[in-house]
Amino acid sequence: MSTAHAVVIGGGIGGLTAALALHLRGWRTTVLERADTLAPVGAGIALAPNGLRAFDTVGLGAELRALGAWQGDGGMRSPSGRWLARTSSAAAAERFGGPIVLVHRADLIGRLAARLPSGALRTGSAAQLLDEGDPDGRPAVVRTVDDREFTADLVVAADGIHSRVRSALFPSHPGPAYSGFTSWRTVVAAPAEPFAPHETWGAGRLWGTQPLADGRVYAYAAALAPPGGHGTGPDGERGELRERFGRWHQPVPAIIAAAAPAEVLRNDLHHLREPLPAFHRGRTVLLGDAAHSATPFLGQGGNQAVEDAVVLAYHLAGAETGAALASYTAARLPRTTSVVASSARVARLLSTRHRSATLLRDLAIAAASRISPTAALRSFDPIASWNPPSD
Repeated sequence: MSTAHAVVIGGGIGGLTAALALHLRGWRTTVLERADTLAPVGAGIALAPNGLRAFDTVGLGAELRALGAWQGDGGMRSPSGRWLARTSSAAAAERFGGPIVLVHRADLIGRLAARLPSGALRTGSAAQLLDEGDPDGRPAVVRTVDDREFTADLVVAADGIHSRVRSALFPSHPGPAYSGFTSWRTVVAAPAEPFAPHETWGAGRLWGTQPLADGRVYAYAAALAPPGGHGTGPDGERGELRERFGRWHQPVPAIIAAAAPAEVLRNDLHHLREPLPAFHRGRTVLLGDAAHSATPFLGQGGNQAVEDAVVLAYHLAGAETGAALASYTAARLPRTTSVVASSARVARLLSTRHRSATLLRDLAIAAASRISPTAALRSFDPIASWNPPSD
């Protein structure tokens, strides 16, 4: 009997994890990535305990936990620097059974790609789904931009929020909606003055500063803004950050000053506000942002994609394709729908712009923290407590 073949469209975190998880269960995998190189710039990712447990199933969990750089206190602040809620790395690890680890996306992707068999990853290979396949009959078919065709027992579409595969499988779905927020990300050298990791909430604006294991700092920001905007001054997006956040507490101004203008990434934030009816059709399955993109305010985009990947591989290990994909949808659709909705609720809280409403929001956060210092962590319990299925 020939080895089952899976074609993965998209070489991001979810796609590479899916390819690795399937490879470890005996599948032959081909990853088709449209970019010429796997070199994301200026972006970090927070790996929560649930995502790290998913990585345990492909042998990467311990390696990634060793990259943890958050030690000591951290929490939420106001733009003036006042602490609204405080926690610590030890409290988070104790509550969730493991740490929260910040890594550079390029580092994570490099580690995943290095574990794939030679020749499995093909860059510069934008792909189109020609035939979704039939689990009881014909294989799925994918064609690349250079007119090469691949037949597959399974196609895994990890092609992002603007997924062409999702549009082909579910043409009547409305697709992604603009959340009202645009975002910025960058990685810089650590400022001279020490700081506690923090997320700072303003009126319709957010800033986060988090340490990386290599001594650099990952900074991210978001603000209510019309879609399609861009920085217009000589400093581009760095100038935009200075205008919006330059008067906030330290180390925010120092981080902005240290950022190279060309390495400040800006992206409008879209999400799949309306859930899909399923995550599969025929022999084709959706994963990550292609299936359930959320706003990033819970830091779960990559973590949910990794969960998808290992759950998919688990169900494909012991069942026919049709039954396995139905089980995958049944396992993942309710959980990811809940995560998308929870992140949208955080976005609504952050959308508060009027001074009085912002003050009331901050007072409520601070009061809840005083009454129960673990209140912020407790709200994350349903997400961080997830465990992968086991054989």
